[in-house]
Amino acid sequence: MSWFESFILGLVQGLTEFLPISSSAHLRLTAAFAGWHDPGAAFTAITQIGTEAAVLIYFRKDIARIISAWSRSLTDRSMRGDHDAQMGWLVIIGSIPIGVLGVTFKDQIEGPFRDLRLIATTLIVMGIVLGIADRLAARDESGGKHRAIKQRKTLKELSVKDGLIFGFCQAMALIPGVSRSGATISGGLLMGYTREAAARYSFLLAIPAVLASGVFELKDASEGGHVSWAPTIFATIIAFFVGYAVIAWFMKFITTKSFMPFVIYRIILGILLFVLVGAGVLSPHAGESGG
Repeated sequence: MSWFESFILGLVQGLTEFLPISSSAHLRLTAAFAGWHDPGAAFTAITQIGTEAAVLIYFRKDIARIISAWSRSLTDRSMRGDHDAQMGWLVIIGSIPIGVLGVTFKDQIEGPFRDLRLIATTLIVMGIVLGIADRLAARDESGGKHRAIKQRKTLKELSVKDGLIFGFCQAMALIPGVSRSGATISGGLLMGYTREAAARYSFLLAIPAVLASGVFELKDASEGGHVSWAPTIFATIIAFFVGYAVIAWFMKFITTKSFMPFVIYRIILGILLFVLVGAGVLSPHAGESGG
């Protein structure tokens, strides 16, 4: 991998990780369109450490408060009803599905799941799901001629059952094209949560999953020697700085704006990808031979 490739891929990772359009799909597509080798699941997992570092810094006060309350609740029974202590447990519980499924389907994630036809399908299908979820949220928030405004749930109302559903939604993002934030935010909106609550829990839930995946891939790559370390680290640093700017913008965006621009983008990109593969312009396995 060249330095230019690592710069572009780091930029793409930072720009797309927190938006509901799938960073893994865009890394895969960037390489395919440019005629580069597929950067691979290991590169994706390692560069995601950079974007998750941005989450750690952006939500540092929330994270410190949750860890502190959760730690104290282990020995202090009076703390177990505290919202932050409960959030600590809910993040742990919500992380179980992606941990189990990630290990179970590791070979598929690194191989068949990276087929461009599958990515095109998930871009379109999850785009439609996000559109439906966004529409339902907008209807509750605005009410209507014969409908009162419906109060949506906040994170204080998050239950173990809802935490697990969020977790399974996050696990769907193991398939490139689904989008971690897109799947979890869609799930949250469909369960009746506010946009801000769904996005905040989505980002907090991603921290243990992404960091664990990144560390696992770091260990695997170190032993296998199949990663270009200097360019990968450079891409991770780029992803961190760009990702921090994007998450700050996105958290402000969702408080007043609809997700429909992302829905339209996903569907158009998915259709375009099908057309290009169908016309033979792109192979569904473009770039895979390089690993």
